[in-house]
Amino acid sequence: MEPLRRSALVQATIHEIGAAHTLDVTVGQIAKRAGMSTALAHHYFGGKDQIFLAAMRHILSDYRAEVLARMAEASTPRDRVAAIIIASFDETCFAPATVSAWMTLYAASRTNVGTQALLRIYQRRLRSNLTHALRQISAQPETDADTLAALIDGHYLRAALSENGTAAHAKHSVLSTLDLLLKASAK
Repeated sequence: MEPLRRSALVQATIHEIGAAHTLDVTVGQIAKRAGMSTALAHHYFGGKDQIFLAAMRHILSDYRAEVLARMAEASTPRDRVAAIIIASFDETCFAPATVSAWMTLYAASRTNVGTQALLRIYQRRLRSNLTHALRQISAQPETDADTLAALIDGHYLRAALSENGTAAHAKHSVLSTLDLLLKASAK
């Protein structure tokens, strides 16, 4: 039962944060949505911060799976970079509850060591994946990876916060920048 209950609490956390658009939810609210007692939620995770970290690890795991699935379809180095970009703007990343969780992660990372560490892991992994994919096709893979990573995060935040912003527009913009970087690198 423990894995099922933990999973239910993680899903409930994502939904509660999504409904509130903030981490200002209680363990009681999360537990109620998961159909269990507050005491049981505390037993499994200890507190709200630990439940939130588990929820973000789950979201990051889903994102990783999406990147790997897209990368498996890639046949060229450019396709591998594009796969990372496309996965970053997949519709699963733009579910309202997921967007709220990401926004909460960014905000909480300013004051919470655990969320700060998780955000750094995500950022390092994104940069590493992009750099690796760019090595064969870019004269400056680290710099181009930094540029693309910043654009991915920036466009994600802009699209998530804007009523007019869309994942499709954000994805197109970052892919266009990739092509410009590669064109400049070929000169």
